[in-house]
Amino acid sequence: MYDEKSWEERYRSTELWSGQPNAQLVAEVADLPPGTALDAGCGEGGDALWLAARGWTVTGADFATIALKRAAEHAEAAGVQVEWVHADLTSWTPPKRFNLVTGHFLQLPPEDRAAAFARLADAVAPGGTLLIVGHAGPAMRHHEHHPPEMFFTAKVIGASLGEGWAIEVAEERPRIVHGQPGEDTVLRAVRRGRPSPET
Repeated sequence: MYDEKSWEERYRSTELWSGQPNAQLVAEVADLPPGTALDAGCGEGGDALWLAARGWTVTGADFATIALKRAAEHAEAAGVQVEWVHADLTSWTPPKRFNLVTGHFLQLPPEDRAAAFARLADAVAPGGTLLIVGHAGPAMRHHEHHPPEMFFTAKVIGASLGEGWAIEVAEERPRIVHGQPGEDTVLRAVRRGRPSPET
């Protein structure tokens, strides 16, 4: 389930760090020019560190303090700078806008998902990119940590953005998940408008 206590216990019982960024982040962001980035639900920091190593100014947000502590240790070991923020995405509003807002596998309860994703979308600066990646596909419907109602499609999230966005990617992609066939749902959208110089 998506609550702070459960995730703290999960991180306490094991280290989830792979040392690698998520595959869809690399596929969708590698060619973007560096700017400011928010990694929402950053966990132990794999995506945030990958972005920082490529010149992005990164803020990583998560509600698991154990994960944030480990992320900070990984960043120090890698010699990169990341701002780490303790935040519950079901209620937190990012305080500024970013050139890139990315959230991977934020399998939120339906009553929280729409509002949380709307706040993340609001945090994208004009000309900036929103990247939302989630678990999808029949193989993931019995995921041990997430009941079926926590899954979503890229098209549904894209449709919720409304006007002012260019949807560049909204699809499901096959991927091997824990040795089993699964899918990622991938949404990449760009907020229309001219980038502001202060972002």
